[in-house]
Amino acid sequence: MRHVPRLSTLLALGLLSQAPALQAKNLVFCSEGSPAGFDTAQYTSATDNDAAEPIYNRLVEFERGGTAVHPALATKWEVSDDGLRYTFHLRSGVKFHANKAFKPSRDFNADDVLFTFNRMLDRHQPFRKAYPTEFPYFVSMGLDKNIARVEKTGPLTVVFTLNKVDAAFIQNLAMSFASILSAEYAETLLASGRPSDINQQPIGTGPFVFQRYQKDSQIRFKGNPQYWAPDQVKIDNLVFSINTDPSVRIQKLRRNECQVTLHPRPADLPALKADGKLQVLQQPGFNLGYIAYNTQHPPFDRLEVRQAMDMAVNKKAIIQAVYQDSGQLAVNAMPPTQWSYDNSLKDAPFDPEKARQLLQQAGVKSGTEITLWAMPVQRPYNPNAKLMAEMLQADWNKLGFKVRIVSYEWGEYLKRMKSGEHDIALIGWTGDNGDPDNWLGTLYNCDAIGSNNYSQWCDPQYDSLVKQAKQVTDREQRTALYQQAQQRLKQQVPITPVAHSTVNQPLSIKVADFKVSPFGRNDFSGVSVD
Repeated sequence: MRHVPRLSTLLALGLLSQAPALQAKNLVFCSEGSPAGFDTAQYTSATDNDAAEPIYNRLVEFERGGTAVHPALATKWEVSDDGLRYTFHLRSGVKFHANKAFKPSRDFNADDVLFTFNRMLDRHQPFRKAYPTEFPYFVSMGLDKNIARVEKTGPLTVVFTLNKVDAAFIQNLAMSFASILSAEYAETLLASGRPSDINQQPIGTGPFVFQRYQKDSQIRFKGNPQYWAPDQVKIDNLVFSINTDPSVRIQKLRRNECQVTLHPRPADLPALKADGKLQVLQQPGFNLGYIAYNTQHPPFDRLEVRQAMDMAVNKKAIIQAVYQDSGQLAVNAMPPTQWSYDNSLKDAPFDPEKARQLLQQAGVKSGTEITLWAMPVQRPYNPNAKLMAEMLQADWNKLGFKVRIVSYEWGEYLKRMKSGEHDIALIGWTGDNGDPDNWLGTLYNCDAIGSNNYSQWCDPQYDSLVKQAKQVTDREQRTALYQQAQQRLKQQVPITPVAHSTVNQPLSIKVADFKVSPFGRNDFSGVSVD
């Protein structure tokens, strides 16, 4: 007779849980790409920021699923009458994570805020010298020039002093780049000669603790038992399963191998919505997919050439083939749901014949070779960059160009574009903070060259308008200035806006309280799974 162990024996061996309440709550997120690292100040990609989001907090944060800012590591703040001094009162009793190499000896305090921001402000700061890196968001928004100093006036009080009024300052501090790092951990890494571990072995105060990362495979996190907002940690083990192929992500979701995914192909949506085990959350996209012309590369340094390229883009055909029912034609450099959007702007008509004439007048020779860069990943603003590139290649070949399509791994793609290697590139943006400056300043101003200004375009007239708009707080005044800037940008054609897309987020019906972010972030605080 086969021996059957008693229930008490199985419990003693840990092979059965004593009660359902003790079973771990696990959630797997099928993500679309490998992050370059976890030091959010270095990166602007949603792939990178999503991977770091579970680990960190900021002084202020956006409400889940919305654009309003609420207290986080700062419990409150005051702004001086002249708009130049921001005083933040910090939360007490907040614990930093620990790992095998670091055990914090103190709670979060003002020193951590000073380290986080002074590293970005001061090129001679010791940690920055030991681990040199760039901070594209910080620089493209001009914060490196506008923050005069950051000081502590007590263990839990920090004052930021600005050189000029910045109407978007609080919104900016809620963005990923402003995640608060541990000064004590940085000192430990400096002393051991491993400063780059701040990017690969991250320590934060967030709802999940980083465990390990295997590139092109997975990222593992554990729920933080010491989190300062314990009701927001409802998952014991959070796993990012990295799958670049959208069909693989959908297959895994249907097999319950993951419970949340993103960026389904438009053709997959009807079947997903009909699946009784799934739900598809839908939201108008706060995004823009566009074509960036490198204005530093001839012949795209000439306005008439950019105008010719623009009017040879068959947007309607692209939207039908690439976006299908999930795309809306874009005319402007930001989405129509962004306040200050100029509804008066119109596209140049689709006119390949006139485009050919403009190129002839500009002296562009038939057979001129150009590169068109296509993203290797799906993004909310572009579900199929490869197909879009092939359609543009066909359109522009008819103008006499020899168009070669180029692609790289996502992190490399962004890095090379920032250095200006491309002629023309497919790219896009999902808004980060609800302020027009996050579009018109971050993407197209002179300060953003080398970071998010992939057109390498610097126009003094445009630049003056967006900088003026950021320095006034009256919304009507800001709107008037931003609309002038939109008109100037449309005239100068550094980009061709193509489409805004509806965001569709498929997930298991077992998942509760997941909120679709207007900023395209995937946040698992407050999320539970049955």
